[in-house]
Amino acid sequence: MLLTRHQTESGSRWAVDGKFLPPSFALGLLLELPRAALRGVLAAAVTTEAATGDLLPPIEATHEVWAAGVTYLRSRDAREAESQTGDIYTRVYGAARPELFWKAVGWRVVGPGGAIRVRPDSTWDVPEPEMTLVINRSGEIVGYCAGDDVSSRSIEGENPLYLPQAKVYTGSCALGPGIRLSEPAALRDLPVRLDIARDGATVFTGETRTSQMKRTPEELADALFRGLDFPHGAFLMTGTGIVPPDTFTLRAGDRVTIIVGELTLVNPVADV
Repeated sequence: MLLTRHQTESGSRWAVDGKFLPPSFALGLLLELPRAALRGVLAAAVTTEAATGDLLPPIEATHEVWAAGVTYLRSRDAREAESQTGDIYTRVYGAARPELFWKAVGWRVVGPGGAIRVRPDSTWDVPEPEMTLVINRSGEIVGYCAGDDVSSRSIEGENPLYLPQAKVYTGSCALGPGIRLSEPAALRDLPVRLDIARDGATVFTGETRTSQMKRTPEELADALFRGLDFPHGAFLMTGTGIVPPDTFTLRAGDRVTIIVGELTLVNPVADV
């Protein structure tokens, strides 16, 4: 099942597999339920009305998006290369405790076709394609969406304490195009692809698979919920294994395409 959120004349509305759910449907209420109950609830609630309207980010205003860092070897190597502060990325890559950080609140998230941004005070910026877990209130993984953890490598590389500024700003988080309900085991070997186009031509492309992650999706979800409560569920980006070369930085007008599993998320880069 694919959950999508649409803009209609009467406001936003959720749909499943191309058919609208009742206007009163809320993702936060759905994520209060156990994973085993979700498909039955959706099947019973779906209408016969075809879903229309532009796609919105598949998240509600009060949901939180968190992110994991240094979960792929390629990410560890890139962070080490950019950092001016030693081997902390090697240490966290091999540590029992993963790196987790807050990324966005739901109302800040950009959806399909929406403009992502780079910080005006940054000189080196990249998209980070990431499988993003959707987790219910009990910490069970119920599905995934494609995500872009847009990041300033120049700011993070200067000092790790600048991580919030490098990661959290307007236009730095994109999710979409919907939520694919999935069992956790099905997420362990999904293809992930990044394509960046500039002036109509591809300037970077890269591929990886979620099987290259150092940690399992369940391990990351467990770490997030170990000390936090999410009464209406949460979203967790799982890190990137695709890093453009050091000579590359995003520019206004670039078009970023991220494919995770069978989901494709496309976003232009806005003027600063």
